[in-house]
Amino acid sequence: MVVTKSRTMQLTMPSDREVVLTRVFDAPRALVFEAFTKPEHLRRWFGPRGFTLPVCEIDLRPGGAWNYVLRGPDGGEMGMRGVYREVVPPERIVSTEAYDIPGMGWTPESVVTTTLDERNGKTTLTSRVLYQSIEHRDGHVNAGMEAGASETFDRLAELLAARV
Repeated sequence: MVVTKSRTMQLTMPSDREVVLTRVFDAPRALVFEAFTKPEHLRRWFGPRGFTLPVCEIDLRPGGAWNYVLRGPDGGEMGMRGVYREVVPPERIVSTEAYDIPGMGWTPESVVTTTLDERNGKTTLTSRVLYQSIEHRDGHVNAGMEAGASETFDRLAELLAARV
Protein backbone atom coordinates (compact mmCIF):
# COMPACT_ATOMS: atom_id res chain seq x y z
CA MET A 1 0.00 0.00 0.00
CA VAL A 2 1.41 3.42 -0.99
CA VAL A 3 0.48 6.23 1.37
CA THR A 4 2.87 8.97 0.33
CA LYS A 5 1.85 12.38 -0.93
CA SER A 6 5.40 13.57 -1.63
CA ARG A 7 6.63 14.08 -5.19
CA THR A 8 10.17 13.03 -4.29
CA MET A 9 9.80 10.30 -1.66
CA GLN A 10 7.75 7.15 -1.63
CA LEU A 11 6.36 5.73 1.62
CA THR A 12 4.87 2.24 1.53
CA MET A 13 3.61 -0.18 4.17
CA PRO A 14 4.28 -3.64 2.71
CA SER A 15 3.17 -5.42 5.88
CA ASP A 16 1.37 -4.57 9.09
CA ARG A 17 4.67 -3.95 10.91
CA GLU A 18 6.73 -2.19 8.21
CA VAL A 19 7.23 1.19 6.62
CA VAL A 20 9.54 1.59 3.63
CA LEU A 21 10.83 5.03 2.62
CA THR A 22 12.46 5.40 -0.81
CA ARG A 23 14.14 8.46 -2.30
CA VAL A 24 16.52 8.98 -5.22
CA PHE A 25 19.35 11.46 -4.70
CA ASP A 26 21.39 13.04 -7.48
CA ALA A 27 24.69 12.07 -5.86
CA PRO A 28 27.02 9.08 -5.67
CA ARG A 29 26.31 6.69 -2.82
CA ALA A 30 29.66 7.28 -1.11
CA LEU A 31 28.61 10.92 -0.67
CA VAL A 32 25.12 9.95 0.56
CA PHE A 33 26.67 7.46 3.00
CA GLU A 34 29.04 10.14 4.31
CA ALA A 35 26.18 12.62 4.77
CA PHE A 36 24.23 9.93 6.65
CA THR A 37 27.04 8.87 8.98
CA LYS A 38 29.14 11.93 9.88
CA PRO A 39 27.82 14.21 12.64
CA GLU A 40 29.16 17.37 10.98
CA HIS A 41 26.95 16.63 7.96
CA LEU A 42 23.91 15.27 9.81
CA ARG A 43 23.69 18.47 11.88
CA ARG A 44 23.16 20.37 8.62
CA TRP A 45 20.20 18.38 7.27
CA PHE A 46 18.60 16.02 9.78
CA GLY A 47 15.03 16.91 10.70
CA PRO A 48 12.28 18.98 9.11
CA ARG A 49 12.89 22.64 8.25
CA GLY A 50 13.33 24.79 11.34
CA PHE A 51 14.64 21.86 13.40
CA THR A 52 18.22 21.52 14.64
CA LEU A 53 20.28 18.60 15.86
CA PRO A 54 22.23 19.90 18.89
CA VAL A 55 23.26 16.37 19.94
CA CYS A 56 24.58 13.98 17.29
CA GLU A 57 26.79 11.17 18.57
CA ILE A 58 27.75 8.27 16.30
CA ASP A 59 29.90 5.21 16.98
CA LEU A 60 29.63 3.71 13.49
CA ARG A 61 30.42 0.02 14.02
CA PRO A 62 28.43 -3.10 14.84
CA GLY A 63 27.57 -2.80 18.53
CA GLY A 64 28.25 0.95 18.49
CA ALA A 65 25.53 3.33 19.59
CA TRP A 66 24.05 6.48 18.11
CA ASN A 67 22.27 9.23 20.02
CA TYR A 68 20.51 12.33 18.65
CA VAL A 69 18.51 15.14 20.16
CA LEU A 70 16.22 16.91 17.70
CA ARG A 71 15.14 20.42 18.68
CA GLY A 72 12.03 22.00 17.19
CA PRO A 73 11.43 25.65 16.35
CA ASP A 74 9.53 26.02 19.65
CA GLY A 75 12.57 24.76 21.61
CA GLY A 76 11.00 21.39 22.40
CA GLU A 77 13.34 18.42 22.18
CA MET A 78 12.99 14.77 21.26
CA GLY A 79 15.67 12.17 21.88
CA MET A 80 16.51 9.40 19.45
CA ARG A 81 18.88 6.50 20.00
CA GLY A 82 19.88 3.10 18.74
CA VAL A 83 22.61 0.52 18.29
CA TYR A 84 24.25 -0.43 15.01
CA ARG A 85 23.82 -4.09 14.11
CA GLU A 86 25.49 -3.99 10.70
CA VAL A 87 27.56 -1.38 8.86
CA VAL A 88 28.71 -2.05 5.29
CA PRO A 89 30.13 1.21 3.83
CA PRO A 90 28.85 2.67 1.58
CA GLU A 91 25.90 0.38 0.92
CA ARG A 92 24.05 -0.76 4.06
CA ILE A 93 23.33 0.16 7.68
CA VAL A 94 21.14 -1.82 10.07
CA SER A 95 20.38 -0.34 13.48
CA THR A 96 17.79 -0.22 16.19
CA GLU A 97 15.84 3.01 16.72
CA ALA A 98 13.77 4.41 19.58
CA TYR A 99 12.33 7.87 20.27
CA ASP A 100 11.90 9.73 23.56
CA ILE A 101 8.49 11.32 23.05
CA PRO A 102 7.98 14.27 25.44
CA GLY A 103 5.46 13.29 28.09
CA MET A 104 5.34 9.67 26.91
CA GLY A 105 8.85 8.26 27.36
CA TRP A 106 10.78 5.96 25.05
CA THR A 107 9.03 4.14 22.23
CA PRO A 108 9.63 0.41 21.69
CA GLU A 109 12.70 -0.25 19.54
CA SER A 110 12.28 -0.75 15.84
CA VAL A 111 14.89 -2.08 13.41
CA VAL A 112 15.89 0.13 10.49
CA THR A 113 17.66 -1.27 7.43
CA THR A 114 18.97 1.42 5.11
CA THR A 115 20.44 0.50 1.74
CA LEU A 116 22.09 2.72 -0.86
CA ASP A 117 22.08 1.62 -4.49
CA GLU A 118 23.95 3.72 -7.07
CA ARG A 119 23.12 3.79 -10.78
CA ASN A 120 24.47 6.34 -13.25
CA GLY A 121 25.67 8.67 -10.49
CA LYS A 122 22.30 8.69 -8.67
CA THR A 123 21.65 6.90 -5.41
CA THR A 124 18.43 5.22 -4.37
CA LEU A 125 18.08 5.23 -0.60
CA THR A 126 15.69 2.65 0.79
CA SER A 127 14.97 2.70 4.51
CA ARG A 128 12.90 -0.22 5.82
CA VAL A 129 11.57 0.19 9.36
CA LEU A 130 10.34 -2.95 11.14
CA TYR A 131 8.18 -2.13 14.17
CA GLN A 132 7.30 -4.39 17.08
CA SER A 133 3.58 -3.97 16.42
CA ILE A 134 1.04 -2.52 14.00
CA GLU A 135 0.09 0.00 16.71
CA HIS A 136 3.67 1.27 16.94
CA ARG A 137 3.91 1.52 13.14
CA ASP A 138 0.58 3.31 12.82
CA GLY A 139 1.42 5.66 15.69
CA HIS A 140 4.63 6.72 13.95
CA VAL A 141 2.92 7.13 10.56
CA ASN A 142 -0.02 9.06 12.07
CA ALA A 143 2.36 11.36 13.96
CA GLY A 144 3.52 12.87 10.64
CA MET A 145 6.25 10.50 9.51
CA GLU A 146 5.65 11.08 5.79
CA ALA A 147 5.81 14.87 5.97
CA GLY A 148 8.77 14.88 8.36
CA ALA A 149 10.78 12.33 6.39
CA SER A 150 10.01 14.01 3.06
CA GLU A 151 11.14 17.41 4.32
CA THR A 152 14.22 15.89 5.96
CA PHE A 153 15.19 14.15 2.72
CA ASP A 154 14.62 17.42 0.82
CA ARG A 155 17.18 19.04 3.13
CA LEU A 156 19.59 16.16 2.50
CA ALA A 157 19.14 16.58 -1.27
CA GLU A 158 20.00 20.29 -0.93
CA LEU A 159 23.15 19.47 1.03
CA LEU A 160 24.17 16.83 -1.51
CA ALA A 161 23.63 19.30 -4.38
CA ALA A 162 26.27 21.47 -2.69
CA ARG A 163 28.44 18.29 -2.57
CA VAL A 164 28.49 18.34 1.24
